[in-house]
Amino acid sequence: MLKILIPTLMLVPTTWLTPAKWLWPSTLSHSFIIALFSLTWLKNLSETGWSSLGLYMATDSLSTPLLVLTCWLLPLMILASQNHMTLEPINRQRMYITLLTSLQFFLIMAFSATEVIMFYVMFEATLIPTLIIITRWGNQTERLNAGTYFLFYTLAGSLPLLVALLLLQNSAGTLSLLTLQYSDPLPLTSYADKLWWAGCLMAFLVKMPLYGVHLWLPKAHVEAPIAGSMILAAVLLKLGGYGMMRMMMVLEPLTKELSYPFIIFALWGVIMTGSICLRQTDLKSLIAYSSVSHMGLVAGGILIQTPWGFTGALILMIAHGLTSSALFCLANTNYERTHSRTMLLARGLQMVLPLMATWWFISSLANLALPPLPNLMGELMIITSLFNWSWWTLALTGAGTL
Repeated sequence: MLKILIPTLMLVPTTWLTPAKWLWPSTLSHSFIIALFSLTWLKNLSETGWSSLGLYMATDSLSTPLLVLTCWLLPLMILASQNHMTLEPINRQRMYITLLTSLQFFLIMAFSATEVIMFYVMFEATLIPTLIIITRWGNQTERLNAGTYFLFYTLAGSLPLLVALLLLQNSAGTLSLLTLQYSDPLPLTSYADKLWWAGCLMAFLVKMPLYGVHLWLPKAHVEAPIAGSMILAAVLLKLGGYGMMRMMMVLEPLTKELSYPFIIFALWGVIMTGSICLRQTDLKSLIAYSSVSHMGLVAGGILIQTPWGFTGALILMIAHGLTSSALFCLANTNYERTHSRTMLLARGLQMVLPLMATWWFISSLANLALPPLPNLMGELMIITSLFNWSWWTLALTGAGTL
């Protein structure tokens, strides 16, 4: 674990001590080496499911893919930001890279935490660098409005989670994931227990985001610089899904009053955000709404609580992380060339930039879930597990996928 964490931390002094001429090449190569070493996590040798087991940190088959995705995203963000950041003063460039590095550090700590309270602290800590990146390096003045939305939506969802975790500590006696996974699910008998169930998941549903509490996401995406959009779409949304999967072990299996409304809400969101996409003019806003649609499917897959649903949700989260960050990167490339994100003005760009049009085509097909790609496998597994629960869901997921 430390072989990744220490080099990531060392990237901060490297950023501040490197001469200006070598700032971007050195940080890029350093982060690529970290990303390469992160692939060693994929070799899981332990039979208990947990490997690289330390006192407070470990990896298992649920967190490893997300950890590798996090590590690979830093060099890609540095690569994408290089062009528009070179115009800024050198200290601001250093600060920007420092924030990206600290964000990666918090995310690695969050995904590998074995204590739920440590996960909660890191979950909240990712908010600070993201907020600074959006409000300081965003393009328009609306970035402050977007930052406020982002901050208050996340904080409003997170406070009930903290209270729920303290109650869980009180009743279970521990908050260690290693122990909690073997304890019996807590029965939800009284009305207060049902509130506790909702409190456990509300923070993650806001972070995913579920349709209805999603308004912060399009705003944050539109105003954020390229690196902010990439990390937000690829990894920060996945924190919500990961947290839900971890908490589901403690909660009682599918209950009529609690899970059903959320599943229906998530699937309704898939259709609604899909139809909102049809009338978007802003390129980034369009990709943001398609993210909400995909994460609605993930939320449905997790809440159904079957092995197929969980597997499909994890596959779709990883595939969506790669696809959406590619789409945001392409949208930024468009913006750097034309200084506009309006899709009406982007017509005919294929004649000027044929190779970029090819990449747009490939990424859009990946977002569409074309057969050989993992997006399709994830969606099919989720749709199948939902269909086993109720065949009516096929109408909702089918309409959303179309």
